[in-house]
Amino acid sequence: MQSIKQTNLYTEVLKEMNYKFGNVFIFDGFVVSEINEGVSFSWEYHAQPIVKDVTDFTKCDGNDLVYISHRINSYSVVPTDWLKFFRNSFDLKGYGIVGYSSVSFVNTVIENLFFKKKIRRFNSIDSAVDWAKSFELVEVENNND
Repeated sequence: MQSIKQTNLYTEVLKEMNYKFGNVFIFDGFVVSEINEGVSFSWEYHAQPIVKDVTDFTKCDGNDLVYISHRINSYSVVPTDWLKFFRNSFDLKGYGIVGYSSVSFVNTVIENLFFKKKIRRFNSIDSAVDWAKSFELVEVENNND
């Protein structure tokens, strides 16, 4: 359960965004989030700022991105907030969760009730990244803001 920062994947990060509630890493064609311990992840306070910052940096909407939730910490997601995500006309090419506990698996099942597409579950960040890279990747401009 290492952070992206402690893996060889970190050299591929185009931009790292640090928030009080966690970190987000932008790669070509996909995004990885690592949310802090104990956070109750919601649309208004967490997802919406991430969506804005990621779309501002990548200049593409979520339809062109895969999102990987790298759950190295224990936190909860407000599952009904996925409805707010879709109501705001956002979508994702794919959504993967890397979980290391049975609690993570239960949370995935609950989230899948509100997410329009199938959520893929992984036991390692490497397998999730391989899956994300298997999609037709979108070139992301690296403008080093």
